Amino acid sequence: MLEPGLQATVEETVTEGMTATSLGSGDVPVLATPAVLALAEAASVAAVADHLEAGTTTVGSSVELQHVAPTPVGAIVIATSGLVEVNGRTLRFSFDITDQAGPIARGTHTRVIVDRDRFLEAARGRGD
Repeated sequence: MLEPGLQATVEETVTEGMTATSLGSGDVPVLATPAVLALAEAASVAAVADHLEAGTTTVGSSVELQHVAPTPVGAIVIATSGLVEVNGRTLRFSFDITDQAGPIARGTHTRVIVDRDRFLEAARGRGD
């Protein structure tokens, strides 16, 4: 059952492919904001994955993110996301991301529960 309080943590070592230079979001070789968002989403997905009905998944719909500190290649980053609100099919999460020096990002993320097959069918229809 989906209830506030569900939480998950993901840990990743920053690689060259995760930098602003590599992702085109800047020209410095530090953890890129798009990679920070991906970590927050991964933790949010993991928080509810074992509590969804068969045939459903969640998709991201909005995010508010504050990226407050740079993280170099080789550093370990830890993203923790917790479910704070369930409103029908809409799930709201709060996340924090840290490296060994302290906080690097925080924010909120909203995901929506969808039927996986119908969602993919709708996506294919948009490609016509």
